[in-house]
Amino acid sequence: MKFDIMTLFPEMVERITGESILGRAQENHLITVRCHNIRDYSENRHHNVDDTPYGGGMGMVMAAPPIWNCHQAILAQVGADERCRTVYLSPRGRRFDQGVAQEYTAYDRLILLCGHYEGVDERAIRLVADEELSVGDYVLTGGELPACIVVDAVSRLLPGVLSDPACHREESIASGLLEYPQYTRPPCFMGMEVPEVLLSGHHAHIADWRLQQSLELTRNMRPDLYEAYLAAHPAEPPRKKRRRTSSEPGS
Repeated sequence: MKFDIMTLFPEMVERITGESILGRAQENHLITVRCHNIRDYSENRHHNVDDTPYGGGMGMVMAAPPIWNCHQAILAQVGADERCRTVYLSPRGRRFDQGVAQEYTAYDRLILLCGHYEGVDERAIRLVADEELSVGDYVLTGGELPACIVVDAVSRLLPGVLSDPACHREESIASGLLEYPQYTRPPCFMGMEVPEVLLSGHHAHIADWRLQQSLELTRNMRPDLYEAYLAAHPAEPPRKKRRRTSSEPGS
């Protein structure tokens, strides 16, 4: 899958997407992440990409022409049989979640437009974006970090990016529940012991314990997810809340 990031700060995106799982996925040619510096597509000799807003106000607004030119240059590289979607990272867009990430895996190429300063000329958004997308109700300095979030969340769903497909099926949110607590060596730390069931080697008991833990954590910490999970799994009765022992998180 190809990701084209339209940004004023390509180095910022490249540093993040070049590391860890995303870096390895690129090395293995499972994904391609290309950053396109919008400033390179400015038509004036100073390479300006912003200007003062009509009607007055604080800050600067990203101008439409460089964005349009950059987008046209990317579209010229899109194959005739490629499914492509252009997304503008914006607080007024629909909320990004695991379902949207899964939806995006159906595309061959995602073009992500990163805004900056006080925003983007509305005409550019209407001309190039298929949709607007928000990663949450908070203020960021630009769209680069949201773009990296989208690349990360979508990439890990693609075949071969993770070592085992179960990795993304069983993790928090993807399954509909928060993930169960995890432990590793040593078996006892600061007086807190690993739950005995995880040392038993009994896979069925471990699976049942993990499900109970996921249900309890979700009910206590994300009741909205818990109710949605129960609605989607009506045959599965809610578990009784078990008293937390001193060896479990939060005790």
